[in-house]
Amino acid sequence: MRICGIKLTHDGAIALVEDGRLVFCIEQEKRGNNPRYQAIDNLDAIGSALAEHGLDPRDIDQFVIDGWIGDVESQFEVLSGAAPVLLKGGPYLERHADGLLNSRDGSGLILGGKAFHYTSYPHVASHVASAYCTSPFAKSAEPAFCLAWDGSTFPRLYHVGREGARFLECLFPITGHAYASAGHHFGPYKRADRTEWDLSVAGKLMAYIALGSVDENIVAEFQELYADRFVTDIELAKHYRAAASRGALQDHLDLRAIVHDFFDTMALRLKTKQSEDVLASFHCFLERLLVSEMAIVLQRHSHVPGARNLCVAGGCGLNIKWNSALRATGLFDAVWVPPFPNDSGSAIGTACCAIGARKRFMALEWSVYSGPALRRGEIPTKWQSAPCSIRELATMLAGNKSAIFLTGRAELGPRALGSRSILAAATSPETKDYLNEIKLREHFRPVAPICLEDRAPEIFSPGTPDPYMLFDHQTRPEWRDKIPAVVHLDGSARLQTISRTSQHPIAELLVEYEKLTGIPLLCNTSANHHGRGFFPDIAAACRWGRVGNVWCDGHIWTKKADS
Repeated sequence: MRICGIKLTHDGAIALVEDGRLVFCIEQEKRGNNPRYQAIDNLDAIGSALAEHGLDPRDIDQFVIDGWIGDVESQFEVLSGAAPVLLKGGPYLERHADGLLNSRDGSGLILGGKAFHYTSYPHVASHVASAYCTSPFAKSAEPAFCLAWDGSTFPRLYHVGREGARFLECLFPITGHAYASAGHHFGPYKRADRTEWDLSVAGKLMAYIALGSVDENIVAEFQELYADRFVTDIELAKHYRAAASRGALQDHLDLRAIVHDFFDTMALRLKTKQSEDVLASFHCFLERLLVSEMAIVLQRHSHVPGARNLCVAGGCGLNIKWNSALRATGLFDAVWVPPFPNDSGSAIGTACCAIGARKRFMALEWSVYSGPALRRGEIPTKWQSAPCSIRELATMLAGNKSAIFLTGRAELGPRALGSRSILAAATSPETKDYLNEIKLREHFRPVAPICLEDRAPEIFSPGTPDPYMLFDHQTRPEWRDKIPAVVHLDGSARLQTISRTSQHPIAELLVEYEKLTGIPLLCNTSANHHGRGFFPDIAAACRWGRVGNVWCDGHIWTKKADS
């Protein structure tokens, strides 16, 4: 059975699942150098994605659209060709504790001039399903708790098994967007216009807080105002909690205003404090709140049978420090975060919802390298190609040259994992500055290491397998001077590990580089235009031109000497 999952709003994507196997997931930001978080505004994108894989819309057994903002239903205004189309979908949240897979059926999905029926599930269901169905727990038929915390919701805890999912309760009344909102009031991303959430800010703040220190007096101020504004029984707090529990459009606007008012008040209280200390302290406040409330809620639900596993879903699952804090509590036997906890995984998740509704939540057969296939494109005339083996590329990198590394299908999710990467040696502190400069990034932004898995514990603590860069690791002191380019300001590293026996070419490259240098890792940052998705083809990387070497599957493109 072929199921096509569709995410129409930001982080738009089209996923195809066939008989329990993920065939592809095409995120729109990874097509044609589109902007980050690109939505699907024209349904023709669905037909194009299917056609690239030799399929027609009539070959699909079921179309599924991810739900969105709305109390009872959501609405999407899109185009099909030049014709406007109005689609209705599921709401943002389930309507009752056992209603995660309650669907809304619709018609009028116009593809290639033909109308198709579709099903739609609540948006939060796509987070829960994508996290659980890709987890090792689903593969071993074990149940798991699932923490779903995205920008517009409180952190919501579910219990998931093969037979279904049940909402347990919210941990505390703070929406995920509050983290980014703090950055709109303090620090380098402060701005007067706060009418829209900036989806890119949260990740940058994780880097920026390394410049600051946790001030317990500031933490206490956040605790006091949080209790006053969000927890007490005053009308404002009750209105805020009610708004977040419904998920309607006006409620989202109300939530935004209340959160900004919270930080406006904090800005007055903390006007003598440094922004980096305020943001580091707010991060600490939220992390402590998350850990303490998780422990309390788990105790209330101690009667729930089965293993104590945890899946983390929603955009807050990209916060590596919170993920590590949850894992370090000892509350769980194991913690799983998929490489696409944010909305980039919603198309996959909503397809999994359709499977769960028909049968049960099943383990999905999938690979993180299931994005768009790499294309060649029209290479600029000032570039030339030559054969280049993995060994030769490793030698070039060991000589302190950088290269764009393109191979196979793109990674799923927001992080470059070796298929759309810029690589460089980590042995010089200037390398981080160079990579940040060519990518137009702030000086405090870290560069990630990609490291052979078996040697990671030697270099990082804990250095446990982390194939998708989703946990926090500290660089061991004896290695910090050896690989300064990947050591963040606080000594941490956003590590990606890969097995030396992996079939992915990046593993072979690391093995060859290790033979030459004794160092089993390289700098790894995404290959893309500033503010846009990964390069879709070799030509785009050459036209960008900020790195003079572009390697792809045994060939290297370089600028001609006279250009």
